[in-house]
Amino acid sequence: MRIIILTIMFLYTCFAQEIVLNEKQISYLKNKKVITMCVDPDWEPFEKINKDGLHEGISADIIKLISTKLDIKIELIPTNDWDESIDFSKQKKCDILSFLNETPKRKEWLVFTEPIFTDSNVLVGRSEKKYIEDISKVNLSIALPRNTAMSERFAKDFPNLVIIPTSSEDEAFKLVEEQKADLTLRSMIIAAYTIKKNGLFNLKIIGEPKGYENNLRIGVRLDEPILKDILNEAIKTITQKDIDEIINNYVTIVIEKTTTFTIALWILAVLSFVIFIILLWNYMLNLKVKKEIKKNEEQQQLLIEQKRKAEIGELLGNISHQWKNGLSQISSLNLEMILMYKLNQNINDNKEFYQRLEDTESSIKFMVETMNTFLGYYKEESDYSKFKVEENIRQVKKLIDLEIKKSNLNINIISNFLLEITANKNQWLHVWLNLISNTIKASKLQNIKNPQINITINEKNITYEDNCGGFKAEVLEDIRKHKQKGLGLKMSLKIVEKSNYFMNIENYKLGVKFTIFKK
Repeated sequence: MRIIILTIMFLYTCFAQEIVLNEKQISYLKNKKVITMCVDPDWEPFEKINKDGLHEGISADIIKLISTKLDIKIELIPTNDWDESIDFSKQKKCDILSFLNETPKRKEWLVFTEPIFTDSNVLVGRSEKKYIEDISKVNLSIALPRNTAMSERFAKDFPNLVIIPTSSEDEAFKLVEEQKADLTLRSMIIAAYTIKKNGLFNLKIIGEPKGYENNLRIGVRLDEPILKDILNEAIKTITQKDIDEIINNYVTIVIEKTTTFTIALWILAVLSFVIFIILLWNYMLNLKVKKEIKKNEEQQQLLIEQKRKAEIGELLGNISHQWKNGLSQISSLNLEMILMYKLNQNINDNKEFYQRLEDTESSIKFMVETMNTFLGYYKEESDYSKFKVEENIRQVKKLIDLEIKKSNLNINIISNFLLEITANKNQWLHVWLNLISNTIKASKLQNIKNPQINITINEKNITYEDNCGGFKAEVLEDIRKHKQKGLGLKMSLKIVEKSNYFMNIENYKLGVKFTIFKK
């Protein structure tokens, strides 16, 4: 059974490949004996006339196949170029043109067989050119060999293009390479072959106009249509396998057919991968940022505590001096009372003694307030609360009252607005304590006899000005770049920023000016 099936398939194949001609066609071939042919002598790899005057290329091999199938000689009529081949065809010096597209102009003297080869036409330009989606929307020059089907069609279909006629395809390529033309149009096979053969790697395919494929046929003299019919019978027997084998002798073309769905899947996969990498990177970066923020906050808190401990030592010194004055006054009054008691003096009539008692009571109250303010500063507070800025500043004044008096410092608070801040109250005490302490130190270094601070509280900002010389230019630059060495000012800036405020620092008139304002 298998043998019978194989035999039937073999016989079918044999008969299918056999050319069936009618009596008129057979008679024509017997009388014709030789078919004359003109070709394009310079159209590699499709065809050319070599140095020995022989026809070579894809077209030549297909013509040889047709010649063998018809058992008739097809004789080459040599020409110098394609223009001469066209002229010879018009003058009937050759019966057929081997490999060309059908056009209305050519149909004036030719009839055409069925296509024997189909190839896409592509736009070729320099490597720096962008891909052209729609050639009808660009104003460019294009080099095309004259008297070709595509030069005719492009001249008609694309009036926006400047067509530069050439005598050969190599000349067209050269014009593009030398930037004398923007584009040329070539079959995909010829473009790939020419670029590789001549090493024109500064050229590339930059477009593929749809509907302009090369459907290459054999052109036959208009007065011999019977020859066209005979050639068509031979063309029917040529398989795609025959064509592929011929093409592979000259060029190797790998065609990758990618559907829109496949492209979409690839794009989706790439985008998904990119998004995953971005999300993973952001997640890792956020973890690192949070870790660094926490680390910085811990370091800042440690620095604040270290600075606070140093300030507490200074405050204790100030308070001890203030308490010594008050205790000395109380002790003096107590000794005076003891002496008056021993001398049996009547204190009821002693008005000066009563004034001393009132002064002593004031001293005791001041001592208590100072201690309460100190304890409030020393107390740890993590929660935010609303407090009055002016009251916050006055608490600091009480803490360093003795130091203020010793330095002969005058602090003038101008409150144009009852400004309240929601923040860590004790940390803001540190801000004012640092600013005032720095002014006192500067006044001593600059030997300022009458140091003065003007603090103005407005609705939107707080300004702090002194008259103690200001910062040196390089120090002020370091402060603006957050490179200052002083811990106190650095911590003050951090506290202000933590409360959503900014602090601007500048030299102003005779001293320095700090402006604290809301972000």
